[in-house]
Amino acid sequence: MSEHSTHDGFREQFPKNLFANIAFFLVSILIGILLVPYFIDTLGIAAYGLIPLVSAVTGYVAIVVQSLNTTVSRYLTIDLQRHDYPAANRTFNTAFFGLCVVIAFMIPVVLIISYFVPVIFSVPAGQETGAIILFICVSAAFFIRSLNGTFTVQLFAFNRLDLINIVNLVNLLVQVGLIVLFFWLKGPNLTYVGVAYLIGAIVASVIAIILAKNICPQLHLSLSSFDHSRVKDLGNMGVWVFINEIGVLLFLQMDLILVNILFGSSSAGEYAIVLQLSVQLRTIAGVLVGLLSPMILTFFARHLIETMVRVTKSAVKLMGLTLALPIGLVCGFSPQLLTLWVGAEYAFLAPLLVLMTVHLIVNLAILPLISIRFAYNQVKIPALVTLFMGVFNFVLAIILSLYTGWGYYGVAAAGIIALTLTNVFFNPWYTSRILKVPVDTFLRPLIPGIFALAGIIGVTVVFSFFLNVYSLALLFVVMSAISMGYLIALLLFGFNHFERNLLYSYMPPFLKNLFLHWTGTNEM
Repeated sequence: MSEHSTHDGFREQFPKNLFANIAFFLVSILIGILLVPYFIDTLGIAAYGLIPLVSAVTGYVAIVVQSLNTTVSRYLTIDLQRHDYPAANRTFNTAFFGLCVVIAFMIPVVLIISYFVPVIFSVPAGQETGAIILFICVSAAFFIRSLNGTFTVQLFAFNRLDLINIVNLVNLLVQVGLIVLFFWLKGPNLTYVGVAYLIGAIVASVIAIILAKNICPQLHLSLSSFDHSRVKDLGNMGVWVFINEIGVLLFLQMDLILVNILFGSSSAGEYAIVLQLSVQLRTIAGVLVGLLSPMILTFFARHLIETMVRVTKSAVKLMGLTLALPIGLVCGFSPQLLTLWVGAEYAFLAPLLVLMTVHLIVNLAILPLISIRFAYNQVKIPALVTLFMGVFNFVLAIILSLYTGWGYYGVAAAGIIALTLTNVFFNPWYTSRILKVPVDTFLRPLIPGIFALAGIIGVTVVFSFFLNVYSLALLFVVMSAISMGYLIALLLFGFNHFERNLLYSYMPPFLKNLFLHWTGTNEM
């Protein structure tokens, strides 16, 4: 298939994917913001801290499953984009039945860890049984969604991110709806949170299977299609993805566990409040990267390498410029946001919030490069580097938190140092090495986002100096004014000719005239 027809296919689907991603993001961030004070009011700060903690621990328990699903997405997408349905069926069934075996072996591990959760972690008195049931249910929900991942990967392969977001939205709404219902009928309890997670996963999985069957009827479950040679292919890549996932978890999901163990459940609850906003910013990045990943794999499968490089380079720049706005607003108005969100008694966490968010301008903008590594199956060296830096993060977190007097600030600082070293120095260099392009190809696009972030934070400081921005209405007006001014400046000065044409070509029709008016862009 030609480059032109490939672009046409993406252009047609892009508005649907973008709308679905934005809709899911807005719903998830709204629920995430509202749930934190709700849980603190109903369960208490210490018990609330156990919910994200259990999710973090579950990530380690289910790391094998997650690694295999990541590997399958690469092979199955390439098979389906090349219309090689016999190979796709072998990949699909090998992955599905292989996952069944892996999950069967993981169930005893989950049960053992669940039993010792009150011993391993700091759990508020009277919440021990609820913590155990929460861990079992969240783990079961994760296994169900992971097994179901072999179906949602089919939607990913055909660039139907809109349908994937429908599945994710159903999962989220069922979870939250049941939590509120159970708390209203039975009273607040960690047990009901776990049950809601489990039911949400079951409902979402059923919907995912139905959608996958409609989009890709060529794939079907059949034990006879299990291919032992495919196991070797998936295993070779899966081992390194597994090692990489360990490193990623040491980066992203070790901090809350360490804070709980070292400083107790109340400190973990405070840390979890700030972590929630950081997670929401990562969700924004996920919205953008999610739109790009199928494109990268498709360009690779169809040998459109030059286009892949240009699009990825522009994606890094656009990620930084886009993320500069929410990161700048969160950093600049951190005391006001915490006061209006969870109460003035938690405004003291503002410096921690700034520390945990400002670095994301580079550490999230660089994420599009990961898709290139998977497309080329170049995962061994990145996996080893990520594991090494994850261990470095773990050791540094203990040193900085215990031996400097920094407390949980030391845990946050260690993660920032390790993550930034990896993303600013290693990832751009290694990706440029794979593609045989100059080493600064993916570093220069980071610079505009950094300057944009500095400018936005400067503007928020000026507003905070002249205005007492502690009412919700005034904060909304100020943030809206800053956002509007930034977006206008971005349209006028933020993009080069290629990036403007790229944005224009993927826009829905009703936005094209407005974009053309502001930028003078012509369609590609």
